[in-house]
Amino acid sequence: MATSSPLPTARDHSGRHHHPHWWQRRWVRYGALSTLLALSGLVILALVRLQTGPEGFLVGIGLAVLPVPWLIAAFRWLDRVEPGPWRNLVFAFAWGACAAALIAIVANSFATHWIATAAADPDEADTLGATLIAPIVEESAKGAAVLLVFLFRRRDFTGIVDGVVIAGTTATGFAFTENILYLGTAFGEDRVTGAGAIVSVTAATFFVRVVMSPFAHPLFTVCTGIGFGLRALAAPGQRVRRVLFPVGGLLLAMSLHGLWNGSASFGQFGFLFVYAGFMVPAFGLLTWLAVWTRQNELRTVREELPTYVFAGWLGPAEPFVLGSMRARRVARDYARHHLGGRPAARAVAQYEAYATSLAFLRRRARRGRAGADFLTREHELLAALWRRREVARPALEYAARGTAPVPRPQWPAYGHPSVPYAGYGYGSHGSGGYGYPSVPYSGYNPYRS
Repeated sequence: MATSSPLPTARDHSGRHHHPHWWQRRWVRYGALSTLLALSGLVILALVRLQTGPEGFLVGIGLAVLPVPWLIAAFRWLDRVEPGPWRNLVFAFAWGACAAALIAIVANSFATHWIATAAADPDEADTLGATLIAPIVEESAKGAAVLLVFLFRRRDFTGIVDGVVIAGTTATGFAFTENILYLGTAFGEDRVTGAGAIVSVTAATFFVRVVMSPFAHPLFTVCTGIGFGLRALAAPGQRVRRVLFPVGGLLLAMSLHGLWNGSASFGQFGFLFVYAGFMVPAFGLLTWLAVWTRQNELRTVREELPTYVFAGWLGPAEPFVLGSMRARRVARDYARHHLGGRPAARAVAQYEAYATSLAFLRRRARRGRAGADFLTREHELLAALWRRREVARPALEYAARGTAPVPRPQWPAYGHPSVPYAGYGYGSHGSGGYGYPSVPYSGYNPYRS
């Protein structure tokens, strides 16, 4: 059997194949990006350690890491309907903690020094740097991660939830490094003044940054993520919206960031006023939007997948099971305990993810937003489902019986043949069971409603 080359070849004008240039190879791009992030991490660690001292650096890491697992778990929970690859989250966190933090430290220091030399009052330079320069620099640096994922992992970036998850993870990494700096510096000040553990600058900094506002940086950058998510949902002909959504999201992120940084200069209760009057409501609004979008994704799964039931790819109960997070969990648990342990549960989880991607792909096609590779991508997803059907279908059947009655399929007008059609290319003949035909119907038209 002939094997395909791991790297695609292209034709030149003479019709001959030629291999891509060395800088176009995937391992070269991955290596360059990994090297960039590693060097940024080493430099930022050295700078933070130099400013905080060895003891302050260790204390800062120990305290700054506390909110990270909770924030990552929250974003991962939000992404459970169509979970993106872990490598995207690792990249986003690493970019925020290393590259974006390094850009922010260097650019903010340079800008604040320039303003201080131009202004007579050094305190005015610090205020201008915090309220004007820092929001622009930091949100642009964090937003670059969202842009990179959007451009180079476009298949994984299909809507608002994806933008929220990538942006929030990037901001979590950035806040982690920034909190190390602030907490480590505060610890150094307490060592000099001899302050106690409770009444200290370290305790106050920890309370404000880790207890009261661990969501601050994620809140700002999520606005940028929502902008790119809306850009992903926009139709190809909506050119103005496709430009305005990301730019508007970035500007909103900068504005909220500037308002937060400038709250200390609004008087004695300025911080509390901004926190209670703007930050908490904004956090609640964005949380509601994210959860509502997640539920809307599940509704899309339930509405789009019946087409593939009619075509014989899915069983009649699968749209309901795949459109319910509780039913999905039941299916994975059943596979883990009765069908082969962790590998079986992993296969069911992959089946659920591929089916969700298929539903989103069809929704985009119905709305005229699918790309030229729609049919190719659809066939890839259907093939992935078919390869996992032996493990996934018994688990989904069990989840359907345990969570809701099995719905009776309503076949479309073109009829439900008594014998399934053969020849689509993925199945084997035999009894399908539980309403499944042995193979999908060859007359399936992906564009038919």
